[in-house]
Amino acid sequence: QLQASGGGSVQAGGSLRLSCAGPGRTFSSYAMGWFRQAPGKEREFVAYISWNGYIYHVDSVKGRFTISRDNAKSTVYLQMNSLKPEDTAVYYCAARTNSGTYSNGRTYKYWGQGTLVTVSS
Repeated sequence: QLQASGGGSVQAGGSLRLSCAGPGRTFSSYAMGWFRQAPGKEREFVAYISWNGYIYHVDSVKGRFTISRDNAKSTVYLQMNSLKPEDTAVYYCAARTNSGTYSNGRTYKYWGQGTLVTVSS
């Protein structure tokens, strides 16, 4: 039910904007998260936005990445600026309606297919 897009290859310092189209009319009731998984590493939490706009970014991306949502378009975004080679990963969007630690991927019900971001030095 989630479609992530916007990945690509950029040089360090560049920018990308990821998009994730959500589950239609019920999108506004979902909290959304972005996660990423680098080659050979475990999946990690990146950013979160609640149904009513509360946002949180993990320390490693604060000041560089911004999560936002447009409920009219049923879409969540991840604006990524000042990209670093260590940001290289497959990025996944996820949706949830329940409570719990928002950095815990297990609290999310729906997942997108992932979009690859490659940052070269």
